[in-house]
Amino acid sequence: MIKLYGFPISNYYNMVKMTLLEKGMTFEEVIVRPSQEADYLSRSPMGKVPCLETEQGFLTETGVIIDYLHDLDQGAAFYPDDPFAKAKTRELIRYLELYIELPARRLYGDVFFGKPASDTEKQSVRKELEKGFAALRRLGDYSPYIAGSSVTYADFYFLFSVGLVTRVTKKALDWDVFSTEPGVRELLALLEQRDSVKTIRAAQKAAM
Repeated sequence: MIKLYGFPISNYYNMVKMTLLEKGMTFEEVIVRPSQEADYLSRSPMGKVPCLETEQGFLTETGVIIDYLHDLDQGAAFYPDDPFAKAKTRELIRYLELYIELPARRLYGDVFFGKPASDTEKQSVRKELEKGFAALRRLGDYSPYIAGSSVTYADFYFLFSVGLVTRVTKKALDWDVFSTEPGVRELLALLEQRDSVKTIRAAQKAAM
């Protein structure tokens, strides 16, 4: 049986968990935090989560894991069949990773862990995020999903990256993303209605 290593508060762990749930795949959760212990490093060489255990060995990095699960061809597929549309979905995923979630991560300490960021750092992050959201407006569709009329893996990334980033911008930057980025609030609300997300939210609540 597939085993998913990580913990319910991790956004990237939840992207993979949503994939497994949406596909109806059987899996076991192994609750673990990032670790530099030798035993865990033998599974996840950087000590990060998520990590996936398969019959053939271990896999790390969210995008790699999701593509592996997709290639198993079990349950629903959340990439378009058309090669160009598939590439555009992957492009959206990279934009969400690199230009939305990654810059905001620099303020996680300020927002979640009581480690204040300097005004200079906040201004730098805001500038990067403004560029990232502007690019997402040009690239995204929101009709109603980020890549078009059907839900894709890009929406899984969107939910667990943009959803978190809106909290960061509100608290650290006094910036209400919902008021400046059309479609964001509506897409997040739509995705929250999915049974897989309700299951994940219940696990998060229990973990908190």
